[in-house]
Amino acid sequence: MSAPPSAHPPAHPPVQSPTHTPLAGGPTGPPALRPLLGTVLTALTTGASDRPGPLPAGGPARTTAQLNKAAQPLFPDTGTGPHEALRTLVHALAAGAADPAHPHCAAHLHCPPLAVAVAADLAASALNPSMDSWDQAPAASALEEALTRTLAAEVFPQAPHPDTLITTGGTESNQLALLLAREKHGGPVQLVVGANAHHSLTRAAWLLGLPEPVVVPAPNGTLDLAALDEALTHLHHPLLVAATAGTTDTGQIDPLPDIADLCQQHDADLHIDAAYGGPLLLSPAHRHLLHGLDRAHTITLDLHKLGWQPVAAGILAVADSTALRPLAHQADYLNADDDTDAGIPDLLGRSLRTTRRPDALKIAVTLKSLGRDGFAELLERTLAAARLLADRIEKHPGLELYDRPTLTTVLFRPTDATDDDVAHLRRTLLTEGRAVLGRTHAAGRLWLKATLLNPHTTPEDLDALLDLTCTHHTPAHPERPHHR
Repeated sequence: MSAPPSAHPPAHPPVQSPTHTPLAGGPTGPPALRPLLGTVLTALTTGASDRPGPLPAGGPARTTAQLNKAAQPLFPDTGTGPHEALRTLVHALAAGAADPAHPHCAAHLHCPPLAVAVAADLAASALNPSMDSWDQAPAASALEEALTRTLAAEVFPQAPHPDTLITTGGTESNQLALLLAREKHGGPVQLVVGANAHHSLTRAAWLLGLPEPVVVPAPNGTLDLAALDEALTHLHHPLLVAATAGTTDTGQIDPLPDIADLCQQHDADLHIDAAYGGPLLLSPAHRHLLHGLDRAHTITLDLHKLGWQPVAAGILAVADSTALRPLAHQADYLNADDDTDAGIPDLLGRSLRTTRRPDALKIAVTLKSLGRDGFAELLERTLAAARLLADRIEKHPGLELYDRPTLTTVLFRPTDATDDDVAHLRRTLLTEGRAVLGRTHAAGRLWLKATLLNPHTTPEDLDALLDLTCTHHTPAHPERPHHR
């Protein structure tokens, strides 16, 4: 028989001993993870139930207050134990999330990740290989090599020695592209970008000590060819032109073959930021939109945009693997020369980062799971949803469409709205937790931006989104006629 409880229980329960804080790896890891995963999944479910819309209602102040209330005390003297900590914080995070899986969460290039990719990411976290030396990631480094070789062949099918690197996203890929161009020419290069280019290119030039980029107009959302020709004619070499395949604001694709022709004519290097549109390469029905992409020297792609991967899943592709030589680096504790000579792979030249996650695993699992047909189907469903949304807007008497979508970005606004009305409408939908729409300026006006990345979005979801837009719009000047 057990001893009766003490009449004077201790003021604090005993602190957990190390034997009760199991590790995720090794043979005991999976059994320790299994009950914790149940707690996490339950908390994700209950948290989402507490947030019936795509994001929490009430705005930043209310969300912060609710999170702080659930989290405190965040670092107690005596721990709550793993289940209570997971239940409390995961529930609070889910309840206060902007959920990209909700069909009305469509502001940014922020995709809903596939369940299979998230499951693979769990395995990566449990195994925790670090991709800076082979002896920390034997199989993971081999998988990354296989994946990067496969992706390189997709991007540059005619190149004899293409390669790809796994990055944290478009910002890192663009920075690496500029770095490689600088090292290729042994000094500063003049970057030429369109006014539609991603901000990370200008920031990368600043970080690398390069001259301020020359900005070429993009009056219709794509880079102006005549202005580019004029700029390249008068600029000093070496030159690097950065084109865009999938702009952040409108989802448009620059005229890649014509830009490649101009670069060849003016002896300029070409980088293409295809972070958004790049995955169309994997769709037989849509890869023609990227005609000319393989004429670039370097290409940025992101699979955590139109590829349904958890962050991060960026890629930098190079037409010639020798371009990566400047990244070579030696640290004796990671890639000693005699180890490399003995055949142990050297991983330091695969990134500017040292410690990095095995992000290749989730990408590889996704591609193997879906296959070419499955991936292409997800792309088609997502692009079709954007076309359908544009159809609905064109037929709606109270809404105006900016243009037909090239990818999955659709710009629209109420026909009688001022720019202030559009901004207020967006903030109202955000604050009430009803819809997450972006905003951007085009053709001199402010537009609502729907960036559709959820392949399971239905026509009913789109109709409901437009209904929300119309019912929450109150024109500031209803008497004023609208002029297109």
